[in-house]
Amino acid sequence: MRILWGLLLVITLAAPLLAAGRAMTIDDLLAVKGVSDPQVSPDGRWVVYVVSELDRATDKTNSDLWLVPLAGGEPRRLTTATGADNHPRWSPDGKTIAFTSNRGGSTQVWLLPFDVGEARQLTRLPIDVSGPIWSPKGDRIAFVAEVYPAKSPEETAAKDKEKEASKSKARVFDRLMIRHWDAWDEGKRKHLFVADVSTGEAKDLTPKLEVNTPPAPFGGSSDYAFAPDGAELAFTAEPIEDPAWSTNTDIWTAPVGGGEPKNLTVENKGADAQPAYSPDGTRIAYVSQARAGFESDLWVLKVRDRETGTTIDVSSHLDRPVQSFVWKDANALRAVIDSKGTEPIVTLGVPREGHDATARQVVGGGVNTSVQVAPGGQSMVFVRGSARRPCEVFRWHEGDAKPTPLTRHNAPLLDALDLNEAEGFTFEGADRQPVAGWLIRPPGFESGKKYPVVFLIHGGPQGAWHDEWHNRWNYQMFAAPGYAVVAINPRGSTGYGQEFTDQISRDWTGRVYEDLMKGLDHVLETYPFLDGSRVAAAGGSYGGFMVNWIAGHTDRFAALISHAGVFDLTSKYGTTEELWFPEWEFGGPPWERPEHYRERSPSQFVLNFKTPTLVIHGALDFRVPDAQGLGMFTALQRRGVPSRYLFFPDEGHWIVKPANRVVWWREVQDWLARYLKPAEHR
Repeated sequence: MRILWGLLLVITLAAPLLAAGRAMTIDDLLAVKGVSDPQVSPDGRWVVYVVSELDRATDKTNSDLWLVPLAGGEPRRLTTATGADNHPRWSPDGKTIAFTSNRGGSTQVWLLPFDVGEARQLTRLPIDVSGPIWSPKGDRIAFVAEVYPAKSPEETAAKDKEKEASKSKARVFDRLMIRHWDAWDEGKRKHLFVADVSTGEAKDLTPKLEVNTPPAPFGGSSDYAFAPDGAELAFTAEPIEDPAWSTNTDIWTAPVGGGEPKNLTVENKGADAQPAYSPDGTRIAYVSQARAGFESDLWVLKVRDRETGTTIDVSSHLDRPVQSFVWKDANALRAVIDSKGTEPIVTLGVPREGHDATARQVVGGGVNTSVQVAPGGQSMVFVRGSARRPCEVFRWHEGDAKPTPLTRHNAPLLDALDLNEAEGFTFEGADRQPVAGWLIRPPGFESGKKYPVVFLIHGGPQGAWHDEWHNRWNYQMFAAPGYAVVAINPRGSTGYGQEFTDQISRDWTGRVYEDLMKGLDHVLETYPFLDGSRVAAAGGSYGGFMVNWIAGHTDRFAALISHAGVFDLTSKYGTTEELWFPEWEFGGPPWERPEHYRERSPSQFVLNFKTPTLVIHGALDFRVPDAQGLGMFTALQRRGVPSRYLFFPDEGHWIVKPANRVVWWREVQDWLARYLKPAEHR
């Protein structure tokens, strides 16, 4: 599933910060340390978390486990082995930390004594594993491994070896989907395993399921959980039937000792995910979407009584999608929601006798994720970031006015840079509706000076620009050469109410286009330092589609950048993977709605192309296949429009490899300089 994004935006009233350093470079972006996955110890004294750093010499990421006191103090490194140490989880008694590591050649579960001693390898499967979680008694660990259905890990490894040795690499398929995101379907599926902690012996808990558990490619350990008595596991599984055109993931349960799994949410034809048992074991909370076939329907937090099957809705009154959640105690949950270009943390009460379903924001501003509640429910830790600051671990205690940082791994780097906050604004968009956006000033900002503008368009299309530090489409990197960055959240954006999100479906080129153009007009009229004669637009995925649409409908931009953009909707339908997406967005397949597809395809407006355009695509992009980028570039070239095609044979929808990210930013900044700073570029 695409991650959901974000009507009214929280306006940043603070004045722009004074220049405190130099402009950011791609080397700085790659030097940012990734801080993630904080976990509180059972005694509430410690927080273990992950720090990831890029080794530029090898182009590989090294990640280690770190430890910091919950009360605050100096963090210390727990692991130093070269490679990837990830996903730390405390044993129930707090004496051991389970984690995954590839230090032995393949990724396996390792156990690290907290007091003293070296880590030891627990699992020794011939295939990689991921996402270990402890049973409440500490005698078992559940994890995920990818196997051929009904085959053991050993049989899976043998079959992989046989396929690798074969001279023919032909693939044969009898049903969709044959490829997903950036990988071909090789016939394997993610299954849930349970290992004995004393022996490491592992058993496949879902051997008969022919779908991914958890869903691919982005499902993780938040999609499965042990019951408090340790006898049962709840998990999320992909649709059993028609996975290429169904969003119907479900919550299942299975006995840990073995037995037939049971589908708890079979009646809901929309998506269900992230099961979590209440501390007293009487209920299961999970997130759910009501509408089948719509991946961007409102994610609602629900609580199901395990004995009666009665389900309570605890979050739809917020009209904001729930991103993630944890139980605070038996009567309340902490949830991260997508709201107005931020991701705040709220407390949601579970209605029952003596308790109500009140909602209260406890942490706001920026983006807050990976929430974990400390014993007693009064404190929590999470990772927190903003447009100006990469994520670090923070602590919040009941009654605190604001969260307290526990880590500052990126402080030395940030202190050397001139980075500006994201300033929020609102304006009147299509249908006289309020629309919001962000403005980021360039480094070294001077009053009275005019600055070129980079106008960013987000993907999704049900996405949003947040006040966040983005590892790829980073605001500060776009601003670094001396540009003001404008990022609008037009119709279709998440976090402004589901009606606002819904208004882009079957209308990709109407109100959203009007919102974007009115938003640009608004900032040019409101901020005198913006140079309206030097504006470039850039977008990826749906944003790339809109850039392609802009190319055929206005010449107000000096330059365009289209990353992974759709050029022709009809041909894209036949080559993409998740068919529920175009069928919902356009009201059916192209043979049922041919005029709708045709009228909204940028390919139908090539005669109007005039604006210089940089087109970017990856060969492994199976969401928007690379023929779309090539088609756009071909049309531009044939029309004699200045254009350039940046193609990555080893990348998918996102450009993630470090060396490729360097090339991406070099080409993007060179293209912008060519048309926004022509004199300097020469």
